[in-house]
Amino acid sequence: MLNFPTIDPVALALGPLKIRWYALTYLAGFATAWWLGMRRADRPGSGWTRQQVGDLVTNAMLGVILGGRLGYVLFYIVPNHPGRLLEDPLMILRLWEGGMSFHGGLLGVIAAVWLYARSIGKSLYEVLDFTAPLTPIGLGAGRLGNFINAELWGRPSDVPWAMVFPTDPLGLARHPSQLYQCALEGVALFCLLWWYSARPRPRFAVGGMFCLGYGLARSVAEFFREPDGDIGFIAFGWLTMGQLLSLPMIVAGLTILYLAYRHDTFGARSH
Repeated sequence: MLNFPTIDPVALALGPLKIRWYALTYLAGFATAWWLGMRRADRPGSGWTRQQVGDLVTNAMLGVILGGRLGYVLFYIVPNHPGRLLEDPLMILRLWEGGMSFHGGLLGVIAAVWLYARSIGKSLYEVLDFTAPLTPIGLGAGRLGNFINAELWGRPSDVPWAMVFPTDPLGLARHPSQLYQCALEGVALFCLLWWYSARPRPRFAVGGMFCLGYGLARSVAEFFREPDGDIGFIAFGWLTMGQLLSLPMIVAGLTILYLAYRHDTFGARSH
Protein backbone atom coordinates (compact mmCIF):
# COMPACT_ATOMS: atom_id res chain seq x y z
CA MET A 1 0.00 0.00 0.00
CA LEU A 2 1.25 3.50 -0.86
CA ASN A 3 0.90 6.59 1.26
CA PHE A 4 -1.38 9.23 -0.18
CA PRO A 5 0.74 12.29 -1.03
CA THR A 6 -0.92 14.91 1.13
CA ILE A 7 -1.23 18.06 -0.97
CA ASP A 8 -2.96 21.22 0.16
CA PRO A 9 -5.91 21.71 -2.24
CA VAL A 10 -5.21 25.44 -2.03
CA ALA A 11 -2.27 26.24 -4.28
CA LEU A 12 -2.03 29.90 -3.34
CA ALA A 13 -3.75 32.00 -0.66
CA LEU A 14 -3.73 35.78 -0.92
CA GLY A 15 -5.71 36.94 2.07
CA PRO A 16 -9.34 35.90 1.53
CA LEU A 17 -8.57 34.89 -2.08
CA LYS A 18 -7.76 31.21 -2.42
CA ILE A 19 -6.61 29.66 -5.69
CA ARG A 20 -7.15 25.92 -5.74
CA TRP A 21 -5.19 23.32 -7.65
CA TYR A 22 -8.46 22.05 -9.14
CA ALA A 23 -9.08 25.42 -10.78
CA LEU A 24 -5.48 25.51 -12.01
CA THR A 25 -5.87 22.09 -13.65
CA TYR A 26 -8.84 23.42 -15.61
CA LEU A 27 -6.80 26.46 -16.68
CA ALA A 28 -3.91 24.19 -17.68
CA GLY A 29 -6.29 22.09 -19.77
CA PHE A 30 -7.65 25.10 -21.63
CA ALA A 31 -4.17 26.56 -22.10
CA THR A 32 -2.94 23.27 -23.57
CA ALA A 33 -5.98 23.09 -25.88
CA TRP A 34 -5.23 26.63 -27.07
CA TRP A 35 -1.56 25.79 -27.72
CA LEU A 36 -2.37 22.57 -29.58
CA GLY A 37 -5.07 24.36 -31.57
CA MET A 38 -2.58 27.06 -32.60
CA ARG A 39 -0.19 24.38 -33.84
CA ARG A 40 -2.92 22.86 -35.97
CA ALA A 41 -4.09 26.23 -37.26
CA ASP A 42 -0.54 27.00 -38.45
CA ARG A 43 -0.50 23.95 -40.70
CA PRO A 44 -0.87 24.74 -44.42
CA GLY A 45 -4.48 24.34 -45.53
CA SER A 46 -5.85 23.99 -42.00
CA GLY A 47 -8.70 26.38 -42.74
CA TRP A 48 -8.29 27.97 -39.31
CA THR A 49 -6.77 31.23 -38.10
CA ARG A 50 -5.19 31.85 -34.71
CA GLN A 51 -7.98 34.30 -33.86
CA GLN A 52 -10.61 31.66 -34.57
CA VAL A 53 -8.78 29.15 -32.35
CA GLY A 54 -8.68 31.64 -29.48
CA ASP A 55 -12.39 32.39 -29.82
CA LEU A 56 -13.19 28.69 -30.13
CA VAL A 57 -11.36 27.82 -26.90
CA THR A 58 -13.09 30.70 -25.09
CA ASN A 59 -16.51 29.47 -26.20
CA ALA A 60 -15.64 25.88 -25.32
CA MET A 61 -14.51 27.02 -21.86
CA LEU A 62 -17.90 28.58 -21.18
CA GLY A 63 -19.64 25.47 -22.49
CA VAL A 64 -17.59 23.18 -20.23
CA ILE A 65 -18.22 25.22 -17.09
CA LEU A 66 -21.92 25.90 -17.60
CA GLY A 67 -22.75 22.49 -19.08
CA GLY A 68 -20.61 20.60 -16.58
CA ARG A 69 -22.25 22.24 -13.58
CA LEU A 70 -25.78 21.96 -14.96
CA GLY A 71 -25.17 18.33 -15.90
CA TYR A 72 -23.91 17.54 -12.40
CA VAL A 73 -27.06 18.98 -10.85
CA LEU A 74 -29.43 17.26 -13.29
CA PHE A 75 -27.66 13.88 -13.50
CA TYR A 76 -26.41 13.43 -9.94
CA ILE A 77 -28.41 15.70 -7.60
CA VAL A 78 -31.96 15.82 -8.97
CA PRO A 79 -32.46 12.01 -9.34
CA ASN A 80 -31.81 11.49 -5.63
CA HIS A 81 -33.13 14.80 -4.28
CA PRO A 82 -35.94 15.84 -6.70
CA GLY A 83 -37.05 18.88 -4.73
CA ARG A 84 -33.62 20.32 -4.00
CA LEU A 85 -33.27 22.26 -7.25
CA LEU A 86 -36.67 23.88 -6.79
CA GLU A 87 -35.83 24.79 -3.22
CA ASP A 88 -32.42 26.18 -4.12
CA PRO A 89 -32.13 26.99 -7.86
CA LEU A 90 -29.03 29.13 -7.27
CA MET A 91 -27.06 25.98 -6.44
CA ILE A 92 -26.37 25.71 -10.19
CA LEU A 93 -24.26 28.87 -9.97
CA ARG A 94 -22.23 27.92 -6.90
CA LEU A 95 -19.29 26.41 -8.78
CA TRP A 96 -16.98 26.83 -5.79
CA GLU A 97 -18.91 24.14 -3.93
CA GLY A 98 -17.62 21.54 -6.40
CA GLY A 99 -19.44 19.11 -8.64
CA MET A 100 -18.96 18.91 -12.42
CA SER A 101 -20.22 16.34 -14.91
CA PHE A 102 -18.16 15.43 -17.97
CA HIS A 103 -21.23 14.40 -19.93
CA GLY A 104 -22.95 17.69 -19.11
CA GLY A 105 -19.77 19.53 -20.06
CA LEU A 106 -19.66 17.67 -23.38
CA LEU A 107 -23.21 18.75 -24.22
CA GLY A 108 -22.30 22.29 -23.19
CA VAL A 109 -19.26 22.29 -25.48
CA ILE A 110 -21.26 20.95 -28.42
CA ALA A 111 -23.86 23.70 -27.97
CA ALA A 112 -21.19 26.39 -27.58
CA VAL A 113 -19.11 25.35 -30.59
CA TRP A 114 -22.25 24.93 -32.72
CA LEU A 115 -23.22 28.51 -32.02
CA TYR A 116 -19.67 29.64 -32.73
CA ALA A 117 -19.53 27.60 -35.93
CA ARG A 118 -22.63 29.39 -37.20
CA SER A 119 -21.11 32.77 -36.40
CA ILE A 120 -17.98 32.13 -38.53
CA GLY A 121 -19.67 30.21 -41.33
CA LYS A 122 -18.18 26.80 -40.53
CA SER A 123 -20.09 23.54 -40.37
CA LEU A 124 -20.52 21.71 -37.09
CA TYR A 125 -18.36 18.81 -38.28
CA GLU A 126 -15.43 21.14 -39.04
CA VAL A 127 -15.48 22.55 -35.52
CA LEU A 128 -16.06 19.25 -33.69
CA ASP A 129 -13.41 17.38 -35.68
CA PHE A 130 -10.94 20.19 -35.01
CA THR A 131 -11.81 20.39 -31.30
CA ALA A 132 -11.88 16.68 -30.41
CA PRO A 133 -8.08 16.07 -30.35
CA LEU A 134 -7.57 19.17 -28.19
CA THR A 135 -9.83 17.95 -25.40
CA PRO A 136 -8.27 14.86 -23.71
CA ILE A 137 -5.32 16.63 -22.05
CA GLY A 138 -7.79 18.87 -20.23
CA LEU A 139 -9.76 15.82 -19.13
CA GLY A 140 -6.60 14.24 -17.76
CA ALA A 141 -5.65 17.44 -15.95
CA GLY A 142 -9.08 17.55 -14.33
CA ARG A 143 -8.59 14.01 -13.01
CA LEU A 144 -5.31 15.09 -11.46
CA GLY A 145 -7.28 17.82 -9.74
CA ASN A 146 -9.65 15.17 -8.38
CA PHE A 147 -6.65 13.24 -7.06
CA ILE A 148 -5.18 16.29 -5.32
CA ASN A 149 -8.59 16.95 -3.74
CA ALA A 150 -8.71 13.30 -2.62
CA GLU A 151 -12.17 12.98 -4.16
CA LEU A 152 -13.87 10.50 -6.50
CA TRP A 153 -11.57 7.78 -5.23
CA GLY A 154 -11.66 4.13 -6.23
CA ARG A 155 -13.09 0.95 -4.79
CA PRO A 156 -11.41 -0.95 -1.93
CA SER A 157 -8.42 -2.95 -3.12
CA ASP A 158 -5.35 -4.81 -1.91
CA VAL A 159 -3.16 -4.00 -4.92
CA PRO A 160 0.35 -2.77 -3.94
CA TRP A 161 -0.42 0.78 -5.13
CA ALA A 162 -3.72 1.11 -3.23
CA MET A 163 -4.05 4.23 -1.07
CA VAL A 164 -6.00 5.40 1.97
CA PHE A 165 -7.53 8.74 1.05
CA PRO A 166 -7.81 11.24 3.91
CA THR A 167 -11.40 12.06 2.93
CA ASP A 168 -12.53 8.43 3.22
CA PRO A 169 -14.44 8.02 6.51
CA LEU A 170 -13.93 4.25 6.34
CA GLY A 171 -10.16 4.55 6.01
CA LEU A 172 -9.93 1.75 3.44
CA ALA A 173 -7.10 1.16 0.98
CA ARG A 174 -8.51 2.00 -2.44
CA HIS A 175 -7.64 2.14 -6.12
CA PRO A 176 -6.32 5.60 -7.10
CA SER A 177 -8.92 5.55 -9.86
CA GLN A 178 -8.44 9.27 -10.58
CA LEU A 179 -4.99 8.38 -11.91
CA TYR A 180 -6.42 5.53 -13.97
CA GLN A 181 -8.87 7.97 -15.53
CA CYS A 182 -6.09 10.49 -16.12
CA ALA A 183 -4.14 7.82 -18.02
CA LEU A 184 -7.10 6.48 -20.00
CA GLU A 185 -9.26 9.56 -20.64
CA GLY A 186 -6.32 11.93 -20.83
CA VAL A 187 -3.06 10.47 -22.09
CA ALA A 188 -4.26 7.40 -24.03
CA LEU A 189 -7.23 9.17 -25.63
CA PHE A 190 -5.06 12.13 -26.61
CA CYS A 191 -2.48 9.88 -28.29
CA LEU A 192 -5.23 8.05 -30.18
CA LEU A 193 -6.98 11.19 -31.42
CA TRP A 194 -3.80 13.13 -32.24
CA TRP A 195 -2.57 10.22 -34.36
CA TYR A 196 -5.98 9.54 -35.89
CA SER A 197 -6.59 13.17 -36.86
CA ALA A 198 -3.12 13.64 -38.37
CA ARG A 199 -4.42 12.32 -41.71
CA PRO A 200 -7.58 13.30 -43.64
CA ARG A 201 -10.63 11.40 -42.37
CA PRO A 202 -14.30 11.36 -43.38
CA ARG A 203 -16.04 14.30 -41.78
CA PHE A 204 -17.41 13.68 -38.30
CA ALA A 205 -15.08 10.64 -38.03
CA VAL A 206 -12.70 12.35 -35.60
CA GLY A 207 -15.61 13.42 -33.43
CA GLY A 208 -17.00 9.90 -33.65
CA MET A 209 -13.67 8.44 -32.56
CA PHE A 210 -13.65 10.78 -29.58
CA CYS A 211 -17.12 9.61 -28.51
CA LEU A 212 -16.15 5.95 -28.88
CA GLY A 213 -12.74 6.34 -27.23
CA TYR A 214 -13.98 8.31 -24.25
CA GLY A 215 -17.02 6.12 -23.74
CA LEU A 216 -14.86 2.98 -23.62
CA ALA A 217 -12.17 4.57 -21.43
CA ARG A 218 -14.70 5.89 -18.92
CA SER A 219 -16.60 2.59 -18.83
CA VAL A 220 -13.43 0.65 -18.06
CA ALA A 221 -12.30 3.12 -15.39
CA GLU A 222 -15.70 2.93 -13.68
CA PHE A 223 -15.01 -0.68 -12.71
CA PHE A 224 -12.30 0.65 -10.38
CA ARG A 225 -14.06 3.83 -9.21
CA GLU A 226 -16.33 3.93 -6.16
CA PRO A 227 -19.92 4.65 -7.27
CA ASP A 228 -21.39 7.94 -6.10
CA GLY A 229 -22.63 7.48 -2.54
CA ASP A 230 -26.14 8.80 -3.12
CA ILE A 231 -26.61 6.73 -6.27
CA GLY A 232 -24.65 3.49 -5.93
CA PHE A 233 -25.05 0.92 -8.68
CA ILE A 234 -27.80 1.57 -11.21
CA ALA A 235 -28.42 -2.06 -12.21
CA PHE A 236 -27.03 -5.61 -12.20
CA GLY A 237 -24.95 -4.90 -9.10
CA TRP A 238 -22.17 -3.33 -11.19
CA LEU A 239 -23.55 -0.70 -13.62
CA THR A 240 -22.70 2.84 -12.50
CA MET A 241 -24.14 6.19 -13.55
CA GLY A 242 -20.87 6.99 -15.35
CA GLN A 243 -21.20 3.82 -17.43
CA LEU A 244 -24.86 4.47 -18.13
CA LEU A 245 -24.10 7.97 -19.40
CA SER A 246 -21.16 6.66 -21.45
CA LEU A 247 -23.23 4.03 -23.26
CA PRO A 248 -24.88 6.56 -25.63
CA MET A 249 -21.42 7.90 -26.45
CA ILE A 250 -20.19 4.44 -27.43
CA VAL A 251 -23.27 3.81 -29.57
CA ALA A 252 -23.03 7.26 -31.16
CA GLY A 253 -19.32 6.84 -31.86
CA LEU A 254 -19.76 3.47 -33.52
CA THR A 255 -22.72 4.73 -35.57
CA ILE A 256 -20.89 7.84 -36.76
CA LEU A 257 -17.78 5.90 -37.74
CA TYR A 258 -19.85 3.28 -39.56
CA LEU A 259 -21.76 5.90 -41.56
CA ALA A 260 -18.63 7.92 -42.27
CA TYR A 261 -16.60 5.02 -43.66
CA ARG A 262 -19.18 2.59 -45.01
CA HIS A 263 -21.64 4.88 -46.69
CA ASP A 264 -19.70 8.15 -46.68
CA THR A 265 -22.97 9.72 -45.56
CA PHE A 266 -21.23 12.85 -44.34
CA GLY A 267 -19.53 13.62 -47.62
CA ALA A 268 -16.25 15.59 -47.64
CA ARG A 269 -13.22 14.80 -45.53
CA SER A 270 -11.80 16.52 -42.48
CA HIS A 271 -8.22 17.78 -42.40
